[in-house]
Amino acid sequence: MADAVDQSLPLNGKRARLDAIETTAHIKGMPRASVRDQIVEAAFEQFHRHGYNACGVKLITDSAGVPKGSFYNHFESKEALALVVMDRYGETRHLDKLADTSAPALVRLRSHFEALAQDIEDFGYERGCVYGNFSTEAADHIPAIREGVAAAFDQWAKTITAAIREAQADGSLTTQQDAGALGRFLINAWEGAIVGERAAKDGSSFAAFFTVAFETVLH
Repeated sequence: MADAVDQSLPLNGKRARLDAIETTAHIKGMPRASVRDQIVEAAFEQFHRHGYNACGVKLITDSAGVPKGSFYNHFESKEALALVVMDRYGETRHLDKLADTSAPALVRLRSHFEALAQDIEDFGYERGCVYGNFSTEAADHIPAIREGVAAAFDQWAKTITAAIREAQADGSLTTQQDAGALGRFLINAWEGAIVGERAAKDGSSFAAFFTVAFETVLH
């Protein structure tokens, strides 16, 4: 069978042609991120950095490197995209630290909030909580976002409450305060600490949260 590569090429030239063909085939065979995934990742970044109101569809699609028109092929509205971003954000909230039963419940609970604090510190205290941002910016006038935020806070509270109940059961937490109320209090206190840090940017609000939450409230 005749060689498909030009026989007039010298051996090194033939090898170069073959390498080019193999490389092109490899690149074509590699999975590419879908346009939808690119939009979600860009929106996750921009909503987290700028909040809901400051992010228009064009900013998101420009950041994703896709045409603005392609947005509506995948999402009915910015609100619909925001709900997807909330789900994506929930996957980054270190809830796995609360589920790891190899450590005591109170240790896991503190590690959970320490990881959240580290995330915000790593970004120079310039990014808050997506749930909190959406709640203050859009929940009052966009019912779908209000419901999405409420569901996200409910799920987070249930996970924290479960850890508190476990600590009460094993005796490491002596307070008999309702675990559900304590869980909600911790989330509300944490969201307030984030607001304080975005102003102070010095760790003082987080330090106050950990002192009061773990040395006074959870005892």
